[in-house]
Amino acid sequence: MAHRLLLPTLLVLLSITPLVIAQNSEKKSPPAKSIKTVAKSEESEAVAAQRTIVAISLLTALADEARSFKDQALRARVEARAADAFWETDPDKARTLFRRAWDEAESADTEAVRKQAEQMRQQEGAGGPMVRRRPRDLRSEVLRLVAKRDKALAEEFLGKLSEADERERKEATATRNRDSEEASISTAKRILLARRLLDDGEIERAMEFAAPVLDSVSRYSINFLSALREKNAAAADQAFLSLVARAGRDPAADANTVSGLSSYAFTPFLYVVFSSDGGSSVSQERRDSPAPDLPLRVRTAFFRVASEILLRPLLPPDQDPTTSGRTGKYLVLKRLLPLFEQHAPEQAPLLKTQMSALQSDVPNNLRTGENHAVNRGIVPNDVTSDPLERMQERLDRARTSGERDGIYADYAIPLARKGDPKARELVDKIENAEFRKSVQGYVDFEAAQRAIEKKDAVTAARLAKSGELTSPQRIWTYVRAARLLLKSDQTRAVELLDEAAAETRRISGANPDRAKGLVAIATVLSEADRVRSWEMTAEALKAANASEGFTGEDSTVSASLQSAQMALVTNAPAADFDLLGLFRFLAKDDLNRSIEIAKGFTGEAPRATATLAIARTVLEKPSTESPILE
Repeated sequence: MAHRLLLPTLLVLLSITPLVIAQNSEKKSPPAKSIKTVAKSEESEAVAAQRTIVAISLLTALADEARSFKDQALRARVEARAADAFWETDPDKARTLFRRAWDEAESADTEAVRKQAEQMRQQEGAGGPMVRRRPRDLRSEVLRLVAKRDKALAEEFLGKLSEADERERKEATATRNRDSEEASISTAKRILLARRLLDDGEIERAMEFAAPVLDSVSRYSINFLSALREKNAAAADQAFLSLVARAGRDPAADANTVSGLSSYAFTPFLYVVFSSDGGSSVSQERRDSPAPDLPLRVRTAFFRVASEILLRPLLPPDQDPTTSGRTGKYLVLKRLLPLFEQHAPEQAPLLKTQMSALQSDVPNNLRTGENHAVNRGIVPNDVTSDPLERMQERLDRARTSGERDGIYADYAIPLARKGDPKARELVDKIENAEFRKSVQGYVDFEAAQRAIEKKDAVTAARLAKSGELTSPQRIWTYVRAARLLLKSDQTRAVELLDEAAAETRRISGANPDRAKGLVAIATVLSEADRVRSWEMTAEALKAANASEGFTGEDSTVSASLQSAQMALVTNAPAADFDLLGLFRFLAKDDLNRSIEIAKGFTGEAPRATATLAIARTVLEKPSTESPILE
């Protein structure tokens, strides 16, 4: 019966078909190219949809796995970053993960504070110098991500921070930090959060978060205002004027308060304070930031309040509650006097009188010798004479070879920062062989950073080959020089990467620097030789699994120098040493293969880092290049 019904239907269709064909033939047939384009577009959309499903699946599995991570800090970071990645596709799930991350971070930060207090008690019992380090700050990491997505949730978390901070204040012993009015925990987090928003171009939101705590002088608040001035000078100047007025009314404001305010007015992102024993704390966020062109009313207000604070009556040394003490105040006066002489000369004689009253309490070497913290950013180089002439004057007064070695180092380091070859000549004059080698290493790394900043690949490559550098410093310099040459001389760039690989393989297999170096080389190779980049990635995976300390993120390369006269540290960011850039390339080149490699990491941290990089690369819009690991 079915077959009998089907036959008439087929006959009808067959009779209609020629008519349809005839009608369609009168219309212009679509070009074959358009058909192929549509088909290709549909195929691309299907592939993109499938990749999105894979990325979401990866994130879901990682967020679930994170709950069992041994490291509580890693749990918080991964959950927060997974939430950030989920936001566009599932905001409700993202909020749940943000809250879970906050709870983990809060617990981890509390434990870190407890351990720090225990260490402080042990140091007090043992006697000797006490080392105080700021505990890790996981809640601010979570906040930075939340604030970009949900202001209400960020404010909720900040409220919890304020409550916790108040409890800690009541429980803690009242102390004063030599960094002027050091920000409280919640204040510092709020300012740093606002700064991150500011750097991301979200000016209004940044000011909303920062406004409640821009009422005290600290490197956090001052650096924020300096950064704000680059985006909105009028708003920054008004906030600074309010801060200056508050400082003038504050009876606890002291010389370090004035020094902090001077950072905004004359040395942006360079913050200098002094302690009562003449020691200094120098924080420089950027190099060589010029003084802002402040309106006259702003500059006048600063000098008026600064002189009022600096000229307050001196208290007996044993009753001085200031963060600077008498010696520190003398050094602040010495630092700022050239600015007063230039911009407020009517106040300069009074400040000199104050300095004279303090001289008897200041050690002779601090009164007569040069001090880089005093002069840094204030007195231009070579303003009165050849610096080497001033060096010779100090050498003539030196009594020991150790003092002379310190003087040579004092002048070699700034010369190296300028790229002056005389720096090496001065280092060669240092008598103590061990100290000479240390200074040479510091100077060479400063010179390497200078060469990279100036895009001088030739000089950087020479220093990488023959400089007194550590293996991480040497690899960093090779890799950065290679990156500079990728477009102009790819052959030479690959040669430098081969030199970096040879240096990397000389590092012990258990040392995380070996894995970092291989990751950096694979990352840069991805732009020159994708096949070799995959091969190097496989080698990096083996090295990472052989090292417990490899995390795959937050890499820096540093150099330090310490002597009786100085303690210096210089840090260079090393993004190529992290897994982020490498797995961005791998995910785009071959998603499935990149996932298999990520699964191959035995460490929880690198596996999570790589997986997040892959998922975010797939989910981000093509024009978005926001960092995965904040």
